Amino acid sequence: MGKRWLRRIAASFTVAAPSGARIRDRLRVSPADERVLALVGRHLGRLARADLAERVRIGDVSAKDSGRAWRKKALTAVSSSRWAGAITRVSEDQYRLSMRCLHAERISLKQAIRTIKRRLSAPCGQRTNGVRGYADASERWQKHRRCQVLQARLAEVEQCIREGRPSIVVGGRRLARSRHHLDDAGLTVQRWREQWDAARLFLTADGESGAPLGNYTISVHPGTGVVTIVLPEPLRHLANAARGRYQLECTVTFHHRRSEWLDRITANTAVRYDIVQDSQRGRWYIDASWSTPTAAVPTPDEIAAEGGRLVSADLNADDLAATVVDPHGNPVGAPHTIPLDLTGPASKRDGRLRQAISDLIYLAREHGCVGIAIENLGFTDARTTGRETMGRGQRGKRFRHTVAGIPTARFRERLRGMAYHAGLLVIAVDPAYTSRWGEKHWKTPLQRQSKTVVTRHHAAAVAIGRRGLGYRVRRRPGVTAPDRRIGSRRATGQTTPAPRPCGSTRPPRTAGTPRRGGKTCLRRGEQLVLFPDLHDRSGDHRTVSPDCGDLANSGHSP
Repeated sequence: MGKRWLRRIAASFTVAAPSGARIRDRLRVSPADERVLALVGRHLGRLARADLAERVRIGDVSAKDSGRAWRKKALTAVSSSRWAGAITRVSEDQYRLSMRCLHAERISLKQAIRTIKRRLSAPCGQRTNGVRGYADASERWQKHRRCQVLQARLAEVEQCIREGRPSIVVGGRRLARSRHHLDDAGLTVQRWREQWDAARLFLTADGESGAPLGNYTISVHPGTGVVTIVLPEPLRHLANAARGRYQLECTVTFHHRRSEWLDRITANTAVRYDIVQDSQRGRWYIDASWSTPTAAVPTPDEIAAEGGRLVSADLNADDLAATVVDPHGNPVGAPHTIPLDLTGPASKRDGRLRQAISDLIYLAREHGCVGIAIENLGFTDARTTGRETMGRGQRGKRFRHTVAGIPTARFRERLRGMAYHAGLLVIAVDPAYTSRWGEKHWKTPLQRQSKTVVTRHHAAAVAIGRRGLGYRVRRRPGVTAPDRRIGSRRATGQTTPAPRPCGSTRPPRTAGTPRRGGKTCLRRGEQLVLFPDLHDRSGDHRTVSPDCGDLANSGHSP
């Protein structure tokens, strides 16, 4: 076999601060309010779906050629100008997102097809030019069929891209397919219909700076918390307030980040509102969101220069392995394990993830750290190629299930927002070889200084922290033993200071260079033998440069 080359390690970077904020509060609506909200949401939902279909028919054109002006004019006659603006904006965003998904799927399909064809070119059970063939003829035949299926799907995707017509299901493709498998989904026809109608409601109002309270269509009073909504033109007969508005009987408070929300609406700065229905719990919610100015964050080099500690975390399927790293890249204290249970419904998984991040932030504050170092891990290549490079058989299935269950993107986004509000920075590092090198170089030293069981994930956390500070993962050879009385090795490769001028009391030496003869301190006679010019250093006023040939890897010339 040829030599296996290591891939290049990407530079670490500081994760940018969140560019926006989103808060939520519950709407305790009355039956009359719920009826009005449902009528408005269904009416606007029909208009939004029709506009989205028209946008798909127009195709992949530039924004100025998408016909938004005349589409908005047609929608204004059956709603209002602001509702029409929000509908056309959402349609354009949804179309662009769907086109990006098609391009990403095309890349994924091409990589999977390329991988299968490369392995099909090798004989069964053999290797050809470093490519391993499939185990037997049966597996080879199955992979050949799968390659044909992927090629057919690739042809469909490329046709959709050429025509600029992606397939979009308002309400969700998964929920639409569950209509034909109600028993497997645990739903009845009525329950499915309630979820389907709730997912297709449209109650989104874009904010505008200069408008009263930052949003004219949906407004929330800062003092009383009263919510008022501008009704579409066909539903103006339901208005109970001036200028065709409907005032809900309930109020909202927005406890979370209330001060920021109040600052914006009192200054008439844009705030977007979304009203959503949770049919499974029978509740209504209102979300307020706004953009925040971009804040400049220090680079990893600047953080290391300031001499701050870091908490490094290794995300796994069932826990977070964390370690505190000092400014020199050395682990401090015992490693920590934060449990992370990601089983159960989505709401519980999200809550447990938030709790794990809160524990990580508390650990960083407890040890006076300035930031948290994590892996820039998304399994992008693995998810793109899919099952073709992630094992085979039951072992491969288990590994793919584990990879799919690790919430890398959600963890990174949650950590970025929560750490920013806690006054902490987030450094993302390249995940290459952190587990392998961490186990090789740091697992044993960690176990020596800790009474708890140290795993390879804890060692990987040390590697992540060192890489976040700009240090190499591998330990420097000849590191000083933990116990100086019984340890035989000493550190090498340390930087030596410049030679001292005449009049200094001690000759230059590196801190890790062993003394000659194995003695702790040399006698005066031994010093004169080793350095005979020391006795006349004040006589002829010249600088003495002792022989430094025994200094190992000093980095300076004698």
